[in-house]
Order: sequence, then structure tokens, then C-alpha cells
Amino acid sequence: MLRPLVIGALRLPGNLLLAPMAGITDLPVRLLARGYGAVLCFTEMVSVNGLLREGHRSFELLRSAPEDRPLGIQIFGEEPETLGEGAELVAPYGDLVDINMGCPVRKVVGSGAGSALLRKPLKVAAIIRSARRRITLPLTVKIRSGWQAGEENYREIAAIAESEGCDAVTLHPRIRSRMFSGRAAWEQIAEVKARLSIPVIGSGDLFTPQDVATMLTETGCDGVMLARGAMGNPWLFRDTLRFLLGEPVMPPSPSERLAVSRSHFEQFARISGERIAVREMRKHLSWYAKGLPGAAAFRAEINRIDDKERFIGCIEDFFGQEQSDGDR
Repeated sequence: MLRPLVIGALRLPGNLLLAPMAGITDLPVRLLARGYGAVLCFTEMVSVNGLLREGHRSFELLRSAPEDRPLGIQIFGEEPETLGEGAELVAPYGDLVDINMGCPVRKVVGSGAGSALLRKPLKVAAIIRSARRRITLPLTVKIRSGWQAGEENYREIAAIAESEGCDAVTLHPRIRSRMFSGRAAWEQIAEVKARLSIPVIGSGDLFTPQDVATMLTETGCDGVMLARGAMGNPWLFRDTLRFLLGEPVMPPSPSERLAVSRSHFEQFARISGERIAVREMRKHLSWYAKGLPGAAAFRAEINRIDDKERFIGCIEDFFGQEQSDGDR
């Protein structure tokens, strides 16, 4: 199940990927995931309209580092020409370009982008054609099953992607109208894998190493893209690698949880400044603390703190207490 993954000219030593997640997969998160076994990480979604209007915020999403490679850059938009231009603009910043055709968020689909594109197969073809014409990097798309029940056209969209020059397809097998509810229909991944000659990457409901192993076995997909399961849990990559190799899987130790939480905050502060780091790390720390005793009180406390030193002290008090309890 663990094997190299080849996407166009990109040769990856494994097949565990970190998904693009808006507001989450910034540089510090990607570096953590890589440290635990992710072989390819993606930026947050980048608006091509923002790029073309020289939006500072859009270009900030492309911020990387030498150790943050290979890097996939995910772009979104609604028009073939602008998506082609956007792909050309971001190409120098990464090693692969992915076009988002699966995001279900209202703000995105309301503009005609994301999973709204699934309703327009001819436009999908034109978008991929435009991007393929402008870049030589590996080009991929991330899609959903369809817009709503009765409109599951993932087979058609995946076939279009291959015929227009995509090097891989990622399928999150849920219709847009279901957002993240219910069970992901992994059998659809198996169906697409059987139909395409390019790599197929599976996504959806991957929260444990056992989930990953089951998806790989049941669908035959070439790789998996970890998303919600990796939020506050970079150890999922390490645990999955160990599980697939038949090695014992152990939860992160209290000292490791403390070290990662603090390191994540310090990286964020160094890259984005203390004020932004304090604000943005609140959600990450809430995920790190999930399931631990006192997590609710910890979340409430960090949401009231704006000072860096107090913030670090709160992290050390909470996760350090877990360490002390764990040593008893």
C-alpha cells in the first residue's frame, strides 16, 4: 500500500499527502506535516482573481521555504482564461498546480468557482485546457462527486480531466450539497481508478491509520490526501506509516505534544508576527488539545489572551500539566 507516487514529472517517495485547506495549511502546518511523513503538501486555496489584481494577501499564501518542497499550489476561480493566467503566475512558486473544483463553501460556489464548476463540464474542459497550455508543471484537479443528488458526474469530470492533460485527479466522494456530512462514498474512488490511466488520489473521512489502509485496499487508489484528520494531528502521518509497515502505533507523548504546540506557535510568530500568531494559533491549539482533560477551559483561556508571553505560558501550563500527569 505504501509506494512511490508519480504525478507527471514529479516523483514522490511515498503516497501520503497533506490536502489544501483554506485557513489551515500555511507554511508552519506544512512543515510539521512533512516532519512526520507527508511527501507532498499543498498551499491553501489561492484566488486567481486576487493574484491577477495583485492582491497582497493572495501572494502571501504562496510563502514557502527551501524545506517546504515539493509544494503543490491550489488555485481557484471560474473563468478559463483567468485560471490559465493564474496557473502561469503561481508556477514559479511550486512544483505542481492543482485546480479546485470541489470546494463546497457558499462564498466560493457563489462566484461560480469550486464545486459549482462541476455543473459545467464544457467549462471544466476549457479551464484545464487553458492551464495546461500555459504551464509545464504537473497539473491536477480536486473534485467532488457532483453538485447534488442526481447530478453525480464525477466519472465525466474525471474523464475530461485526463483527456485535457491532467496528470492526476483527486476525488472527495461527496456531493456538494452534503458538505462534510454522512459517509464518503469510497466506492466512487475505486470506480474512477478503474477508468483512468493517470493516478487517482482518494480523500474523505481519513481520521485514523486504519482508515487510510482501508481506503488504499478497497479503492486501489494511488495515494491518499489527509485533510480534517490531520488538523491538530500531524502525528497521523507518522502513525499511518507505522501502521502500514506493521509497526506499533503509539499516541504522541505529553512531551511531544507540548514541543509541537510550542514549536508551531513560535514558527508562526517568526513568519507572521506575534499578533497574528496569537490570533491564528487559537484554532490550532484547540485541535491539539482535543480530547484531553481540561480542553474546554484551555480553549476559553487562550481565546482571552492577546499577549505572547501569557500565550506561551498558557500552552506550557496546559500541555506541561499533561506531561506531569503522564509521568506519574
